[in-house]
Amino acid sequence: MMQRRQLGPDGLTVPEIGLGCWQLGGGWSNDWNDDIAQQTLQTAIDAGVRFIDTADVYGDGASERSIGRFLAGRKDADIVVATKLGRAGIYPDGYTRASLREATQRSLERLQVDALDLTQLHCVPTEVMRQGHVFDWLRELQQEGLIKRWGASVESVEEGLVCLAQDGLASLQVIFNIFRQKPAEELFPRAADRKVGIIVRLPLASGLLGGKITRATTFRDDDHRNFNRDGAMFNVGETFAGLELERGIAATEQVAALVPAGMTMAQMALRWILDHPQVSVVIPGASRPEQVRANVDAAAVQPLPADLYEKLAGVYRAHVRDFIRGPY
Repeated sequence: MMQRRQLGPDGLTVPEIGLGCWQLGGGWSNDWNDDIAQQTLQTAIDAGVRFIDTADVYGDGASERSIGRFLAGRKDADIVVATKLGRAGIYPDGYTRASLREATQRSLERLQVDALDLTQLHCVPTEVMRQGHVFDWLRELQQEGLIKRWGASVESVEEGLVCLAQDGLASLQVIFNIFRQKPAEELFPRAADRKVGIIVRLPLASGLLGGKITRATTFRDDDHRNFNRDGAMFNVGETFAGLELERGIAATEQVAALVPAGMTMAQMALRWILDHPQVSVVIPGASRPEQVRANVDAAAVQPLPADLYEKLAGVYRAHVRDFIRGPY
């Protein structure tokens, strides 16, 4: 049984491991297959997952539609579905009251629900967030009952702090893993003070911390680990934690030498995140059912020993921290 953790100031709790659904829209290592998506979602629910994260831009709506088909007619009232808006047809300068409303309505239709459990700004430009209008428009949608809660998925600590100044913020979604430790130092304490939930994405650094990517690994042309390796399409920090692939593999080899006996690297990486009490839920992705089961197994791993934390911090300082590209 996974522990439940609080997500936001309104008392909502969710199991500590969720499911990130970027892969369910295609564009990773496998062709889009809705049958596999349905099996993956069912495996997640059977394993105790109750938090599902998606976005309107994943597969141009395919991920949301797949989740909507899965949820249609289900009686699992405790499943929380979070989506995101602000990239599809809006980025970089199309942020208006009308565009956010239209994006919300399209997500409602694809997910086949009357109200979104949680909607999040999807890595919108920092200046747009500083202006503050997008938060006002989200509050309006909440008051109208179209969304229950709102938050933001951000690229940097700076952006997270901008969002934390906004009343009503329920959650922040951040990149946080063994290779991206800065949020714990600067962002998590402020979020805890505001009772804002922390959703952790890319916990395995696009697969680097899964322990299976080597110098011989190749990626499909439509996999972001190929086309966005140097930030050609979106923030480079979304791919391999912002590290050049060769450097990321070298750092992974340092981490691999520290994995305790009887534990996989992925389990250690997920447990490292869960050992931070400010984290509400971590959302590893999965493109196959067996990946879901492996991710959930990390909840049963005991907290990591203090000396291992020190060694992993040493790898970060020596091999990672000064080489991360993109906003951080």
